[in-house]
Formats: sequence, C-alpha cells, structure tokens
Amino acid sequence: MKILFSPSEGKDENCTQKPINENSFIFKELFAYRMQALDKYEKYIQDCNLEDLKELFGIKNESEINKFKHDLRKASTQSAITLYNGVSYEYLKFNSLNLESQNYILENTLIFSNLFGVVKASDTLPFYKFKQGKKLGNFNIEKFYKEYFSNALDEYLKNEEILDLRAGFYDKFYIPKKKFFTYKFIKNGKVVSHFAKAYRGILLALCANIKAKKNQEVLDNLPSNLKLKEIQIKGLKEEIILEILDSI
Repeated sequence: MKILFSPSEGKDENCTQKPINENSFIFKELFAYRMQALDKYEKYIQDCNLEDLKELFGIKNESEINKFKHDLRKASTQSAITLYNGVSYEYLKFNSLNLESQNYILENTLIFSNLFGVVKASDTLPFYKFKQGKKLGNFNIEKFYKEYFSNALDEYLKNEEILDLRAGFYDKFYIPKKKFFTYKFIKNGKVVSHFAKAYRGILLALCANIKAKKNQEVLDNLPSNLKLKEIQIKGLKEEIILEILDSI
C-alpha cells in the first residue's frame, strides 16, 4: 500500500544533508521539470515586491523574508518526512517511531510539496516557504505538476492499494485513476479541519506501526476514540467517514 500525504506550512530549519540533485527525488527522469518550477519560483521572488513576498511566504514579519530568499539549489537538505513539522507531523511523531515503522513510512509515503511536487518521504528537500495555493504570476504550479507527473504516478501506483490522506487541495496535483481510499472526520455531526490534520498524522503512524498492506487493516485497528460512521463510494474514491468520540 502507498499512502499519499500533504506537506505543511511549518518546516524544520535544521538541514544538514547535501543540496538537491536528480538523485534527491523519486522519478529522477522528471528532475528537469522540478527545476523548471523552481526557476519560476526564484524568478518570481526576484521580481516581486515586499508585499507580494509576504503573501507568497505567508508571513508578516519583514525581517524573516530574507531567510527564504536563499538559493535553494545550493541549500542543505533533510528528508521530507522530517522537514515538515506542522500539525499532521506533530501527531505522526516520526522520530518516536521504531526503526521498522520509520522505514515503512520512508518507503511507502508520498508527500505533495507545493514547490517540488510529489516526493517520497525519504527524498531530501531544502528549507523553503511557499504558501499553499499561491500563484507565481501566471504560472499554475499545481497544474504543471499534474500535467507532467501524473503518468509517472499512475505507473508507480498501478499495482498498489492507495490510501489518500491528503487535504482536498492536493487533488490539484494528482488524482488516482484507480480505486483509492480517503478519510473524513466528523465530530458532533460536523466535518472538522484542524483535528483532521492531527488524525491524518495518527493514521499514518498507525499504518506504520501495523505495517499496513491494505486499508482494511487500518479499519480493523482504529484508535478507540474513532468510530466508523459511514463509507461512501464516489466513483473511484471510497470515502470513509469516522466519528471522533472525544478530543485528542
């Protein structure tokens, strides 16, 4: 089973590995396309004003702007799974997992970076900032990655069960062309968003701990505060609705 996962706005600055090259990423034959997107990003940064940069990076503090303007091709890196440290990653607690569980995630998780496109959890990325959904002038980076990476992803996933734990936004990068599973979380009859991020991290950790090969194994081992409410079939998507019985 392969698991699709979202990135996060929050990232860890402690990068110590060598700068990116074609061997840094899955689909190294598509490395040139990643660099095209990076070129667009860097040119946009060079050309736009301070207010545009604040919008692009999603920060208000002018003094922080400069640390995101460095040359990403020469910057140190770290594995994608440790670079991101937002809510989902806080609840995943990757560094607290045993080695076998960590290796499961490194091998089976695909993260959809807003800047670099789809990467394996083990791929190495530099510290960067690119707020979800922001445009680089007239360049639509989500559409770009969907056009040039979808075929490679289809081939990579063709013999795998797919668990999609991404936020809905990342459908803009890729939608599987075979049956796949997603999760929705509700509490008191309402769909939750912040808690959804946390529970996506919890479910990824669960997959790693039980070495899940099928989604049914996840359903068979749900945490005690999650209850299966309903399963909805929407074309190729099987959406599993879980009720949160109490807060985390």
